[in-house]
Amino acid sequence: MLIDQFSPHYQVSARYQIDLHTPIQSAYSAARSLDMRPSKIIQWLLRLRGLPADGLTLDGMLKWGFVLLADVPSQEIVFGLIGRFWTPSAQIQPVTAEAFVDFDQPGFAKAVVNIVFMPQGNGSVRVTTETRVHCLGDASQRYFRLYWLLISPFSGIIRKEWLRLIRERAEALQRHT
Repeated sequence: MLIDQFSPHYQVSARYQIDLHTPIQSAYSAARSLDMRPSKIIQWLLRLRGLPADGLTLDGMLKWGFVLLADVPSQEIVFGLIGRFWTPSAQIQPVTAEAFVDFDQPGFAKAVVNIVFMPQGNGSVRVTTETRVHCLGDASQRYFRLYWLLISPFSGIIRKEWLRLIRERAEALQRHT
């Protein structure tokens, strides 16, 4: 998986999946054009964190400081974010995809998220999302683990909502083809 190139080492990870009964191209298109606005729970959770409502798409997330690390159509999308997520401002670090891997400033954490599309034998596709976090230094690891203890259930809700929205969009795309 491409995520391994950007996050081979990590202290925290979470993974969720869903099987879709649509062609892999529909699943990919649905994920690439993911729009989280229909989910009130995602809107509420992101607003609670102080994130702007205009970034509720994958492209919109790039405006928040996420960087698109890889995008191989119908295979995998990988994006990352560097910051001090446990602080109120999150101190997001603006980096390019090229600089992401080499960033190693202690006191920060690097989060990498992917969406993978795997064809199944029965004509369906398994869509998986994994989040990995690599903490740069002992202090950031301590702070992040405490933060993750509090935030991981909500992060999980968001990822599960992503998958639900991808399924709904992929099924809608399939109906229109």
